[in-house]
Amino acid sequence: MSYKIRILLATAFVTVALPSLAVEERRSTLQDQQSVAVTIYNEDLALIKDTRKISLERGINYLALREVSGKMRPETALLRSISHPGSFALLEQNFDFDLLTPAKLLEKYVGRSVRIARMNPVSGVETMETAEVLSTNSGVVLKIGDRIETSVPGRIVYENVPPNLRDRPTLVTQLDNTQAGEQITELSYLTGGLSWQADYVAELNATDNALDINGWVTLTNRSGTSYPNARLQLVAGEVNRVREEMAYAMKRAVAMDAAKPAAAGMMQESLFEYHLYTLTRPTTVADNQTKQVALLSALGIPVIKELVFQGNDYYYRSSVGDLGQKLKAGVYVEFENRETSHLGMPMPKGVVRVYKKDSNGNAQFIGEDRIDHTAKNEKVRLRLGQAFDVNADKKQTDFRRREATSPSTYAYESAYEISLRNAKTEPVTVTVREPVPGEWKILEESHPHNKVASGTAEWRVAIPAGGSTTLRYRVLVRY
Repeated sequence: MSYKIRILLATAFVTVALPSLAVEERRSTLQDQQSVAVTIYNEDLALIKDTRKISLERGINYLALREVSGKMRPETALLRSISHPGSFALLEQNFDFDLLTPAKLLEKYVGRSVRIARMNPVSGVETMETAEVLSTNSGVVLKIGDRIETSVPGRIVYENVPPNLRDRPTLVTQLDNTQAGEQITELSYLTGGLSWQADYVAELNATDNALDINGWVTLTNRSGTSYPNARLQLVAGEVNRVREEMAYAMKRAVAMDAAKPAAAGMMQESLFEYHLYTLTRPTTVADNQTKQVALLSALGIPVIKELVFQGNDYYYRSSVGDLGQKLKAGVYVEFENRETSHLGMPMPKGVVRVYKKDSNGNAQFIGEDRIDHTAKNEKVRLRLGQAFDVNADKKQTDFRRREATSPSTYAYESAYEISLRNAKTEPVTVTVREPVPGEWKILEESHPHNKVASGTAEWRVAIPAGGSTTLRYRVLVRY
């Protein structure tokens, strides 16, 4: 290649390269935000749709979208023009989440020079020395002149802030724009750092046959930015984050049932195989904040209280004798999630905390339990604790091996006695639930049983006030 050709090529490269280098970065902050929509899923995942008014030049633009989520999944980010669809093409985007701190700034200057400012304590005169930052691993190592120092002897003065070190999480996009002037754009992306859960507060009435319930959505924002006056939506359901369902959720290209009221200001509808709850008013979700929003409210829900002695299946195969003294009955309350029960809406998973008023009218905490996502018309069953005044002694009174029907099978006959006691001033009825293994048959019993499942026998036994009742039964089990 001749000398003249090399000069011409170099000149052409400079002519092309300089304009792109001279393009000034355009910054967009929350001041440009027109609206923001936040859809939060159960498992530390949220979909953000951030709408901003941005001024762009024709041609190449470097747009820095500041105050996005610090836990953005950048591979999901999509910027588009709403006011002028198709007016720009995205060429490149970079997510700068390395935030400006004194330690980060010093780390970025490893291998570069800084100035050290020191004040003479006697004269008060400040002097400057140039130092090279050798390392910041487990401390600072500086080279000042012909010496090495391992601590900062004064203030550090930097030349500038590196371009990839931001004071706020920033998405920097390079785009080729054909429409100069202001445009309304939408940035959508998935992010971590946002989560929600349902919390329920219920109050049981004096006769334990009805309760009032209020549901709350508890939001937590640790994403690194705030979402002022956001349109808030919540998705209840187990979303697989690698299936196509998430793409459907982002596009909202799914069929939805008609929205129904869930509580004051909250609507619910079906979304794919999940349920979507929409707050009908805007709300601010501030960074590093936990807030609660009303989800549902229902009064006078009929409930059934049940005292249960739950058995085991191991003692039907061998001789064991005593099976426990002063066994406590588990306390359960159950209600149906139906419109006829004054409820009838999908209930997201969460914790139900139950209270009851004492004789002075003060609400006292009596137990809590966690529920899974519960669809409309399903039952909600809560285990609140163990009964204080209702207990039982249980023992095996007989065990023998019976002749099997074949060499590969076993047969056992065993008998049991359960002494049930009630220290209350009113009678109670308890449920004795026994998981019986194999093929079984009750041979004798003092109270009639129900076969509620293939491997479960259940007795309902009344115990008088301040008295006791004994349940006896004999069972044949074959394997």
